[in-house]
Amino acid sequence: MDICATVSEWVNMNKIEDITKEMDPIYIRYLLHASLGLTCLLYPFLSLGILVLIMFFMLLILRRLSRRSRLYQILSTKENGNNLPQKPIDKGLRSANNLVLSILLLLLFKYGFSLEGVTFPIYVIGGAVAISTFGIASANLFKYWKQTQLKCLARLDYPEKRYKGEDSEVFHLPSSLVMLIVGIISAFLVGAWIIHWEKINVSYDMIFFIAVIGSVTGALFESIPSRVDDNISIVFGSGMAMWLFSSFGYTVPPAHMFFALLFSLLLGYLAYRAHIADISALLGASLLGVLIIVFADIFWFLLLLTFFILGGGFTKYKYAYKASIGIAEAKGGVRSYENVFSNSMAALVLAIAYGIYPQYSEVIMYSYLGTVATATGDTLASEIGTTSKERPRMITTFKPAKPGRDGAVTILGELACIFGSLVIAVLAILFGRVENIYLGLLITGLGGFIGTNIDSLLGATLQNRGILSNSGVNFYATFAGAVVSGLLFLSLS
Repeated sequence: MDICATVSEWVNMNKIEDITKEMDPIYIRYLLHASLGLTCLLYPFLSLGILVLIMFFMLLILRRLSRRSRLYQILSTKENGNNLPQKPIDKGLRSANNLVLSILLLLLFKYGFSLEGVTFPIYVIGGAVAISTFGIASANLFKYWKQTQLKCLARLDYPEKRYKGEDSEVFHLPSSLVMLIVGIISAFLVGAWIIHWEKINVSYDMIFFIAVIGSVTGALFESIPSRVDDNISIVFGSGMAMWLFSSFGYTVPPAHMFFALLFSLLLGYLAYRAHIADISALLGASLLGVLIIVFADIFWFLLLLTFFILGGGFTKYKYAYKASIGIAEAKGGVRSYENVFSNSMAALVLAIAYGIYPQYSEVIMYSYLGTVATATGDTLASEIGTTSKERPRMITTFKPAKPGRDGAVTILGELACIFGSLVIAVLAILFGRVENIYLGLLITGLGGFIGTNIDSLLGATLQNRGILSNSGVNFYATFAGAVVSGLLFLSLS
């Protein structure tokens, strides 16, 4: 494969051929990875027992490969900075083992669940396998092709194209998008193939719906640095997400789903480009956006997006000062998936509940306003309050404390909290989601204010004792804000 064709007219072709020969084993490895996804095509025609035996024997073969075999060399060859093979290692082989083992376990789970009368659809397994084979292989092929292009140009003395290393985000974001796109297409095609031949009474809309959910989840897991092999986390992460949402029996037209995905990705990308979010946060916010838009509507996501924008903007407020006293957010204030999910899980649960239980729509809406107000108020209280000239005081004892200490509050921070909460309330009023203006302001403002101070209380007690992390505190506080606003609505309406 001629990976330097774009510069072939400027260089000696013999040099290019030498370079391409060095890369063949890596491409073969990724193509073998993708080919495992073809086993999904057998699902409608073979019994579960036969499928389990096939995966078991594949695992056995991989574990007993001779070190002298060509397959072993391909799977366990490590490329160095010059793409030259080094001493064989087991990393690639372990990855292949883990992938086959994960598929085998999913098939065994289906068998075990069926004994308990629980449905674990075979099209969900097929979709998860497609994402973790075709999706990952395509992303890796793209990333490796891009890396070798830049390495080739660097060797040929093109300074503007210097290779910056495998961790450069010039590779990670595009490869994540490649995985997402290929994952959606392959998961849908495999799912459609299975339900067609199995004659399963499931709509193609549902297959597309869970293909998008599974692919975004898989891409998110792939973007998160972890000691756990990606093949394990992606297979199980995407599979469990697809299973969860297929069990709801809730689906939407593909056009609606496609719009939700594009809109969420676009806004996530803008946050990424503005250095508010990293890749994991981009994909995490996209997953949230798709689900919230599908189960509720676009306003709900825009409200949550307001929190992210205000939080990201005020994180950079007097950032140099906060950094000088050691209380600034890490990575220049760029948020990761942890921040996205810890502050938004309550919002996601409520949005899904809104779609499933429309009879309780009003109380769910006010609870949603309370949780977003808490997330917004807490972030603004932290980012603005820490710049106050007054000495912070612990919320539990009112004794003076150092700026930035968990559970320390200031008057400026409390005012910032109220401001952030009221911004959410005003937006709800402007969008016509709250009929009684005063009730909307009161419930949302109080929900955000009380939820934020519950956050401070948890920080002063459980977080300072090491029982909860900052993400854990945010998680519980946002649920508390939702409960407060929900109860206020029930008591005042």
